[in-house]
Amino acid sequence: MDETLQVYINRVARMTLPEARKSQVQHIQPSPKFQLQTDGQIAPTPFPGYTVITPPWVNDAENGVFYEQLQQLQQQIGEQLPTGLLVPLPPESFHLTLADLIWDSAFQHAVDENPKFEPGLRDRITQIFQEYQPLLKTIKPVYWQALGLTVMTRSLGVCLAPKDESAYEQILLLRRAIYQDLGLIALGIEQQYYLTAHVTLGYFGSLPDDLDRDQISDTLSQLNDHWLDHTPLQPLWIQRAELRKFDDMTQYYRKDDWPAVQF
Repeated sequence: MDETLQVYINRVARMTLPEARKSQVQHIQPSPKFQLQTDGQIAPTPFPGYTVITPPWVNDAENGVFYEQLQQLQQQIGEQLPTGLLVPLPPESFHLTLADLIWDSAFQHAVDENPKFEPGLRDRITQIFQEYQPLLKTIKPVYWQALGLTVMTRSLGVCLAPKDESAYEQILLLRRAIYQDLGLIALGIEQQYYLTAHVTLGYFGSLPDDLDRDQISDTLSQLNDHWLDHTPLQPLWIQRAELRKFDDMTQYYRKDDWPAVQF
């Protein structure tokens, strides 16, 4: 289901253009993944599931500079946008999703129907990772580069593109190994999205009726251009893919014996 390298680059590059941001800002909506509490605070709502991701920043010292640069951008955005418009994610949770697996109501239904669902999922991913490791065609490091800000319907993130064809192919091999596995398919897990490599900075929260959406898109484009022009961007070095569980969108955790694979 995933695309060739050139098709991928063309698509995600368009997503970071000012025209794309201007268009997409017209359609942004509050994310149901966060809710306003009675005390005025915004808190994450339950949204459980499993995913295959790079280690979050809190567990990834090798990519400290990369994530620091994203944190700086996130902070600048928060200072420029109207209060409450963007709910920032904890920077220590920053990561790159390599393969979505199952979440929210689908996950809850699977657990309710099959008490052995979670250990079965972990066992299948363990087997997939063991079979995937020999498929790596090269020992070249896997680097992905930030392209710029992209606006999605309910979130804001930074899109990434591979530094070379090998970096793209290794991620695609992993995704194919996961999504074409008959054991996972039998568990009800299937590919639902094309790969759009990005690090989410935050989710949209309170959208006032008089929100000046054109001004928001202009502000985002100005921040994006300044960030790209004045920051010597460090690439993301993808060294490891891990199976992680989440209860909401602010923390991703795992046990030491859960499957992981090295690039």
